[in-house]
Amino acid sequence: MTDGGDERPREEQNFAQSAETLEPPKLSHRAAALRVVVGLALTGALGGVLWAFLAPPVDAVVALTKKGQRIHGYFGDESDRVFLGGTLAVGLLSVIAVVAATLVWQWRAHRGPVLAGALALGNVAAAGALTGVGAVVAHWRYGTPDLAGAPLSPEHRVGYLVEAPPVFFGHSPWVIAATLIFPAGIAALVYLFCTLATKRDDLGAWPPVEPAPARLPAAGAVAATDVQPEVPAEPSC
Repeated sequence: MTDGGDERPREEQNFAQSAETLEPPKLSHRAAALRVVVGLALTGALGGVLWAFLAPPVDAVVALTKKGQRIHGYFGDESDRVFLGGTLAVGLLSVIAVVAATLVWQWRAHRGPVLAGALALGNVAAAGALTGVGAVVAHWRYGTPDLAGAPLSPEHRVGYLVEAPPVFFGHSPWVIAATLIFPAGIAALVYLFCTLATKRDDLGAWPPVEPAPARLPAAGAVAATDVQPEVPAEPSC
């Protein structure tokens, strides 16, 4: 199908118009990817400071048993705050992942696997920065309790402490690894949905790739395929 006096198909006309509006990027794909990774790492560090001020501390208690052993516990529902810190960290990382994937997709000239890889790597860096900076700031605010050095005696067997909120759900390496990788998966999923929503094979990135024109078979070939083969008649008895 053609438009006006232009004899080209509509798909080629749309490609020509989009190619004219898309300008060559000033940065290379590697430079753009580096900026994405660094930007996400800095965003994660700021998120860690925010987490340290939003996550509530945990009120704990340390007691001395009759055998002279020190035991550690929490008041009432204070143990729920241990998981609240990890939940808040995962929530902040998920928000960063979704917003970052949306913004990176808007960088049209650099769309493609390089920027998608940088987005995933940047979210891992953001998770590491958020958890690292958040833990440091939280311990700076609330201090690090010394259970062994708590002033307990047979006359005063109970002591009260204020602990910094934990940034992970646990101390297992698998839990820590899952927390760091989780936002990268969220960002990759959002980027995948954006990729599936576009109609162009080159995602509208630079350099534009011209779609292969659809070629119809020649009229002679079509006529040849329409001819039915002759079936030899059976010999009569």
